[in-house]
Amino acid sequence: MEDLQALAKRLMALDDKLTDCMRCGMCQAVCPMFGASGMEADVARGKLALIGNMAHELFRDPESLGDKLGRCLLCGSCQAACPPGVKIMEIFREAREVVHSYLGLHPAKKLIFRQLLARPKLFNAAMSIGAPLQKLVFRSSQDSQGTVCSPMLNFMLGDRHIRPLASQSLHAKVGALDERASVGQLKVAFYPGCLGDKMYTNMGLACIKALHYHKVAIYMPSSLACCGIPAVSSGDGQGMVNQLKVNLNLLADKSFDYLVTPCGSCTSTIKELWPEYAERIDAPSKRAAEEISKKTMDINAFLIDVLHVEPKANKEGVKVTYHDSCHLKKSLGVTEQPRKLIQANGKYTLVEMKEADRCCGCGGSFNLFHYDYSRNIGQRKRDNVVASGASVVSAGCPACMMQLEDVLSHNNDNIQVKHPIEIYAESL
Repeated sequence: MEDLQALAKRLMALDDKLTDCMRCGMCQAVCPMFGASGMEADVARGKLALIGNMAHELFRDPESLGDKLGRCLLCGSCQAACPPGVKIMEIFREAREVVHSYLGLHPAKKLIFRQLLARPKLFNAAMSIGAPLQKLVFRSSQDSQGTVCSPMLNFMLGDRHIRPLASQSLHAKVGALDERASVGQLKVAFYPGCLGDKMYTNMGLACIKALHYHKVAIYMPSSLACCGIPAVSSGDGQGMVNQLKVNLNLLADKSFDYLVTPCGSCTSTIKELWPEYAERIDAPSKRAAEEISKKTMDINAFLIDVLHVEPKANKEGVKVTYHDSCHLKKSLGVTEQPRKLIQANGKYTLVEMKEADRCCGCGGSFNLFHYDYSRNIGQRKRDNVVASGASVVSAGCPACMMQLEDVLSHNNDNIQVKHPIEIYAESL
């Protein structure tokens, strides 16, 4: 009875959030999923209508409901374009959690989100074992991206070309950092994110190099957990809470001026979602999460807005174009800072691509369960990158970097993918 009452309350709360939708269709023009499928059910307007009838759908066919809600990248394009400002992403996250709490989370997801990603030492150990063993199942894609593929695993992974695990993780290379700040010196908590620690280690090293160059002290424990966005996107609020507890334990009582990350998804999750989910733990955790949220910045914004790194004019350098990651631009409003950071390296010339802020098609777990649509959306991004004439494409989120590497590799494009911080660090 208590479970039914809790479900009823959550459904009523969702109904209250739906009332502002005018069914105007502005979301249709910007939705990457609709652009790929052409189906009204894939537009935010269609999903909101589905959620409006959620109680009936939940009891009639919950599996189908979950599948329909999963056909969304959670890129936030619809919310950014919504005239009445409906909190569409909040509604979608809550709806997914309702469905999966009713159905029960898949055992594999429960193991990953509530155990593996919430136990950093176990996760680190698993990845360190997996790094040398990956050569047994993956082979080089023979491209300029340095990606690998695995035909024998296509039934599970699709025909993906992906960045291999780093032979040595970032935390293994540099160890745990807790540097002492001199008088007048800033100290930051550096949150590299899972991909920054275990795959894009050059990006993480570039961040550390840039911070040290500007005499910023760093606090980076070796046992940070995942930020929680994969669990949230999959409708697992408890998995998010488990991971959040680990991170708050490492960050809550530490003294630092800012928390900086090179991942747009991590940054938006820490700023916007940690306080919300910390409320499920207890009042002290919520206060701690709110304090951390106030201090959290994207690494590009930190270098430009706080450290005042200046761009340089150069019309004859290596051409680089920039992709606006969805969470970075649409959630955080960070758009000019990465461009200025790229321009701070006088050896590069920034050229704009068409539809720079259109989703690349990754969408985290969306890429795993709807790879055909992900590739379709990514191809449009690839075409815009190539049309720009750039030999380098930059993005402020490693998940977007993975997607760009995949689509560029499949098209045999000789275009490098770099984070803005990597480009900037080259000049130091």
